[in-house]
Amino acid sequence: MSTPSSSTELDQLPPAMPLHTLIIMLLAVALGAFAAAIVLPNWLPGLSQSLLSAEPKAYWYLSRASALVAYTLLWLSMATGLIITNKLARVWPGGPTAFDLHQFSSLLGLAFALFHALILMGDKYINYNLAQVLVPFNSVGYKPVWVGLGQIGFYLFAIVGLSFYVRKRLGQRRWRLIHFLSYLMFALALAHGIFAGTDTTIEWVKMFYWATGAALVFLTVYRILATKFAPKKQARAA
Repeated sequence: MSTPSSSTELDQLPPAMPLHTLIIMLLAVALGAFAAAIVLPNWLPGLSQSLLSAEPKAYWYLSRASALVAYTLLWLSMATGLIITNKLARVWPGGPTAFDLHQFSSLLGLAFALFHALILMGDKYINYNLAQVLVPFNSVGYKPVWVGLGQIGFYLFAIVGLSFYVRKRLGQRRWRLIHFLSYLMFALALAHGIFAGTDTTIEWVKMFYWATGAALVFLTVYRILATKFAPKKQARAA
């Protein structure tokens, strides 16, 4: 059986994750985070005392960990999307595999980003409510500008990720224009992580931000150059 490799053939592939599966996953994440942050501490005072004491800061740690996972998945989605468009996916891991990985990592990253935001409602030091979590620049207690930029990045993440499911209705041109928002989305997520994240003081996290950002710049430049010079090579071959 032949495997699709051209951009046109890849465009015809269905979403890697069925829409109902995505909805169930996001609902499970939202309900799980809500239960962990709000319901369980009220039902179990002993657990509440453990989670809300000075050590361990369970909700803060969960939010930080899920933020790094979400950022990593966002980067992976961006990287695989770029290697598809600049044909590097033909070398490894193959067009269809890269295409599925591009979608899966985007949607899983969206779920981790949602958990990262909602679980903060359980942290009594930062003391966010639902409106502060969901409304950009509404978190007046802690770096509202950088937190707000991260919130906007999350909504762009949702728009780009969900666009897979309305791709045919949008048409290729509109769909690709929406996907260009990925660059702004990644920039906002990176700025949010660097200036609002407390892990930026850790050396390996700082290096990770630099490395992932540099990798995407390299892949973007390579894509531009490959697109620019590909027609000339084809003309010579003809």
